[in-house]
Amino acid sequence: MANLNYLYVEDDRLSREVMEMMLRDMLGVTSYVIWESSEDFLHRLESLSPQPDIILLDIHMAPITGFEMLEMIRNKPKFQDCRVYALTASVMNEEVNLLRTAGFDGVIGKPLDVDTFPELLEKLEARQSVWKIT
Repeated sequence: MANLNYLYVEDDRLSREVMEMMLRDMLGVTSYVIWESSEDFLHRLESLSPQPDIILLDIHMAPITGFEMLEMIRNKPKFQDCRVYALTASVMNEEVNLLRTAGFDGVIGKPLDVDTFPELLEKLEARQSVWKIT
């Protein structure tokens, strides 16, 4: 795996634990931050050092949704090179179309699949669009 910086924003404890286990233990990723809340998102994002290369956002968050966090990211020139992927259990065609239209670089359906996640991560690191909803 490339040595990229990751940010994952997720309010579900089990999803955070699975992601950390996969990043750290399965894939050897060493530079990641996992937040359990979207509270004060933009300030915390701007304070990160190093800045994330790949941002993974849960969509159904509070107080700031994944769509709102994406808009904040896209409105800041310093984050224009960040790739932003949605992670969601809502994988109906309508929602996937909303994610595309909003400007996400892809979507990964939840729950995460430990068998296919390493391959998906390689695609993310190669700056590919990933629309994995099954």
